[in-house]
Amino acid sequence: MFQSYNFTVAEKFMHYVQIDTQSDPHSTSFPSTEKQKDLSRVLVKELLELGITDAHLDDYGYVYATIPSNTQKNVPVICFCSHVDTSPDCSGTNVKPIVHKHYDGQDIILPDDHTQIISSNDHPYLKEKIGEDIITASGTTLLGADDKSGIAAIMDAANFLMTNPEIKHGTIKILFTPDEEIGRGVNKVDLQKLGANFGYTLDAGERGSFEDETFSADEVTITFYGVSAHPGYAKDKLINAIKVASSFLQSLPKEELSPETTDGRYGFVHPININGIAEKTTLQFIIRDFITGKLEAYENYLRDKLEDALKKYPGARADFTVKEQYRNMKEVLDDFPQVSEYAVEAIQRSGVSVKRSSARGGTDGSRLSFMGLPCPNIFTGEMAFHGKHEYVSIRDMQKSVETIVYLSLIWEEKTD
Repeated sequence: MFQSYNFTVAEKFMHYVQIDTQSDPHSTSFPSTEKQKDLSRVLVKELLELGITDAHLDDYGYVYATIPSNTQKNVPVICFCSHVDTSPDCSGTNVKPIVHKHYDGQDIILPDDHTQIISSNDHPYLKEKIGEDIITASGTTLLGADDKSGIAAIMDAANFLMTNPEIKHGTIKILFTPDEEIGRGVNKVDLQKLGANFGYTLDAGERGSFEDETFSADEVTITFYGVSAHPGYAKDKLINAIKVASSFLQSLPKEELSPETTDGRYGFVHPININGIAEKTTLQFIIRDFITGKLEAYENYLRDKLEDALKKYPGARADFTVKEQYRNMKEVLDDFPQVSEYAVEAIQRSGVSVKRSSARGGTDGSRLSFMGLPCPNIFTGEMAFHGKHEYVSIRDMQKSVETIVYLSLIWEEKTD
């Protein structure tokens, strides 16, 4: 089916990554940065040029579009979703994408900073990419494959379906979201307007990867309150909240329960921010596990450690708050097995071996699933994301395009 198709995914990707769409966790606006809409406007224009007449950008930065059904069957409406923003962890300004033709397995020395070297020793998946064309950034920014590879794959699949009307499919919805990287990706989405029954995010890594399970996640904020006093006259008066917080942090285990010492199906307790002065210091944690019930156990563990720390500093006190972030999508997807079954079949039809995995993180699909849109995650080829060593194989992105198209076909074929 794709033998004579001229893929556009690489060309689109190279264009999209040059548009700065970094989100900002400290912003109170939505989307958190207006520049995210710069890419969204480009996407709307391209969708309209394909003949997708309802493509539009709303005030919150969401792009909605519909590929109409071309079958007489009453096929469930499916949605393909990716996010436009890039991570705040690394600059996304003036990205210079570079295509490394026929990758030979050697270290890739990035030209704008020769200390940035992408090695297969550090990135073993590169060993599987020998002979393929690889795209990287130039060494001073991230690339943006997370998740512009997903956007490019959806856009190329839309191009294929719109230019090959003989391929039967039901109604297909396209959704591009802002602010996924800062955990706000679906805060303002209008699922009623979207009108989909099931969804798929395009935001996973290695070719063939399919994720229908994610972490469950909470955020814990601990605010320590001390007593301020002039340091020259502080004896028996000053209670330094910074020291109380530091004592608490030092009491946490070094060999377990941390992301740097866990993998597989083990969860973690991870401090991500500390800010304060002697009178008041705030610590933020993210808590993660595949078993939702374990989150409470981790949080109680922190409460116990907090109580021990406060005992060492009589007169200090603290507030402990928990905020739910997202839950393991598998709790929802187990009730809709066809959503995952069809995705696995689509990957296989594209000639790729399926790599089922559990995501040690979350996607927009985690929250969408609990909002009523069951939504697992499919590969795009994005690798080493959130840093200057980010890369993607063009062939991986092409196989992602094929998977989207086959998935659209399978939903139509399986409908009576």
